[in-house]
Amino acid sequence: MSAKIGVLLSGCGVFDGSEITEAVSVLIAIDQLGAEAICMAPNIDQMHTIDHLHGRPMIDKRNVLTESARIARGKIKDVSTVHAKDLDALIFPGGFGAAKNLSDFAVKGAECHINIHVTRLAKEMHDAKKPIGLACIAPVIAARLFHATVTIGNDPATAAAIEKMGGHHSEKGMTDLCLDEANKIVTTPCYMYDSSPGTVFEGARKMVEAVLKML
Repeated sequence: MSAKIGVLLSGCGVFDGSEITEAVSVLIAIDQLGAEAICMAPNIDQMHTIDHLHGRPMIDKRNVLTESARIARGKIKDVSTVHAKDLDALIFPGGFGAAKNLSDFAVKGAECHINIHVTRLAKEMHDAKKPIGLACIAPVIAARLFHATVTIGNDPATAAAIEKMGGHHSEKGMTDLCLDEANKIVTTPCYMYDSSPGTVFEGARKMVEAVLKML
């Protein structure tokens, strides 16, 4: 039986949800490596909606689960219904949704809170010693919840916030990995750098490979 890898999405679009290239790269890598992706997202309103053409806020409200379903082709679960017993590992693609919808890091920085259902599932996985992978800005969640050693590339402000939360930041290159073996957490920068889709896929695939090796 193939490993079941949870993919926790945060909407659809880099500025207000999941970064689409990162999310799709993770899904492709999981499939190529012979595992099964289980997509999920919280059933909550987005912090706000951004016009991705002009970079401006929009009036309309959108639901994180409904928007995430675009990436998952409709096959997606409400994260509140998913438990560690259902998964072998959990992966968080990046995008501002991780800092706006899964948490409020975009507003509160080191004083941020993580969504209650995301917190519950992540802690269940951690307590069960099941691996967690996070890309781009999403590693701030592992720093907040587990005081983990993570990478978000080389962004000084975010690195400082990670340290303030009790985590540790390790500077890494575009496709490099940071392995926190004790916490079974794997992180990679992806689009924290001005990168290309192919490079993002390379980093995402390496992250998925490392997560699978920790099973």
